[in-house]
Amino acid sequence: MSEYTEQKDNFKPLPYFGLNKLLPYIKRHSTAMILMVVFAAAGIALDTITPLFQRYAINNFIAYSTLEGLGVFILLFCSALLLQVVCNLIALYSACHIELKVGQDMRRDCFNHLQTLSLSYFNQSSVGYIHSRLMSDTSRISAVVSWSLADGVWNVSYLLFASIIMLRLNAKLALCVLAIIPFVAVFSAFFQRKLLYLNRRIRETNSKITANFNEGITGAKTTKTLVIEEKMEQGFSSVTREMKELGIRAARVRALFVSVITFSATVALALVLWRGGVITIEQLFEIGTLSVFMTYAINMMEPIQWFVYAIAQLVNAQVNIERFSRLLETRPEVHDTPEVIEKYGDTFSPRRENWEPLYGDIEFCDVSFKYPDGDEYVLEHFNLKVKQGTTVAIVGETGAGKSTLINLLCRFYEPTEGCILIDGRDARERSLLWLHSNIGYVLQTPHLFSGTIAENLRYGKPDATEDELWRALESVSADGIVRRMEHGLESKVGEGGDLLSTGEKQLISFARALLTNPRIFVLDEATSSVDTMTEGLIQRAIEKVMEGRTSFVVAHRLSTIRRADIILVVKDGKIIESGTHAELIARRGAYYSLYTRQFQEESVMGVIGGEAVKV
Repeated sequence: MSEYTEQKDNFKPLPYFGLNKLLPYIKRHSTAMILMVVFAAAGIALDTITPLFQRYAINNFIAYSTLEGLGVFILLFCSALLLQVVCNLIALYSACHIELKVGQDMRRDCFNHLQTLSLSYFNQSSVGYIHSRLMSDTSRISAVVSWSLADGVWNVSYLLFASIIMLRLNAKLALCVLAIIPFVAVFSAFFQRKLLYLNRRIRETNSKITANFNEGITGAKTTKTLVIEEKMEQGFSSVTREMKELGIRAARVRALFVSVITFSATVALALVLWRGGVITIEQLFEIGTLSVFMTYAINMMEPIQWFVYAIAQLVNAQVNIERFSRLLETRPEVHDTPEVIEKYGDTFSPRRENWEPLYGDIEFCDVSFKYPDGDEYVLEHFNLKVKQGTTVAIVGETGAGKSTLINLLCRFYEPTEGCILIDGRDARERSLLWLHSNIGYVLQTPHLFSGTIAENLRYGKPDATEDELWRALESVSADGIVRRMEHGLESKVGEGGDLLSTGEKQLISFARALLTNPRIFVLDEATSSVDTMTEGLIQRAIEKVMEGRTSFVVAHRLSTIRRADIILVVKDGKIIESGTHAELIARRGAYYSLYTRQFQEESVMGVIGGEAVKV
């Protein structure tokens, strides 16, 4: 779903444009908010009285061709300007502080909240969608809270102060100028509505251009192998042409809008010159006072234009506010109960002193499960009892339910029915963080964070010494790889570990998991994407790290799990066979079929490889 479509679907009025949902963030920085409002109003008040200095100069110096009192006048005028600059600086600094701090608070709250959400949320939400909530929406909201409010104080104050001064100077002439305001407001509303629609279309099209760029860059190899450069170029040309046409339409509307505002200011100025001139000729009006009205007549058009623009921006921003609020209001599907949090703490405030040791006895008790966005059960009435220190291998066809077992064991999802016992107690009776702190999880596609090897290893144990890092690497036969690197432990791994091979990343992820000294080890097809030589290293690493630990191995290559204490063959969410490798081979059932078929495939590939070498 595109961002534009989502905006359109969820575009509905919110009370106070949804700004009431931002009150907690505004209250945190109430001092800066008050400073901004007070000094912005003071600065614009000083700006409003500037034409009165002009009036005094014309009526007292120019009209009488004298410079008497000019020194005092200049001193007062410069003092007013200096005071205005100070007020504006404080207001601008406060607005900048509010924007940065509110944005920081919102992004921090979003990021921290994301850490507590269940895997199902990330499975159902794209990275682009989450990134947009975290960066784009928070930036736009913080700008509205800070700069839009500051602009509002400036413009509303100018209209108010200028109207009061004009009414005091000459009520009839003031009403002539103020009569233009409703006309400008109506036209501004009309044009802003058009511009709002076009700007949304432009953002939607810009998202399409970004998507085209992304596909063109990430899929460059596919584009070349399929020889579809012309098709890609046509698609990109089409969307950029649409962007150009929308941009031209928006520019035309904007130009017409500016022309109308300029015309309105000219009309207001003409009215002032006409009526003010008549009054001045009748000697009921001073030239200096007429100049004050002329200045206000021109300057008052901009606040009116801004006011209508601000309404449109607030209406547009309510979508960002709603999406931001929806993210923070999303509750994790897997969470600890209040009683568990009371005893064991939560993700960010754990009470480790209350954590019991985990030994590794696991039992699935009549577990049935279906994914939150699914209708069919992927696991039904599943039962399994695993003693501490047992190595359990899980095999089966794609979609049989292998990874589902692991996700349930790790409490990434909760069973739809039944329960999982850990050391004889329901896993839900103890905290998620307690369980996750005792699990070493190695993925099929390991993820390393940007930084050095040492930094990545210490994600498992922040206070680990260098000796501990080397011991962990030696335990998984990865120390030789790291020693050969130019900077050793301080070698950079690149974004996502891109500077390392898949096998190197896998071994380092093993060492990282080992540093935490987990009681449960989970290997999710950890050797399926590496070469046979690296697989041998990983196999030896697996044998070392699993000693004395309860281990679950989801296997792609069946040759890697022959030494498992128990092998489970899963099909359609049920265990159809279980036993050791020798026992299952002897039965000549589903496992035997899987194993012999894969053995034959690997043998054929070996023959092909041998022939290739001979050639």
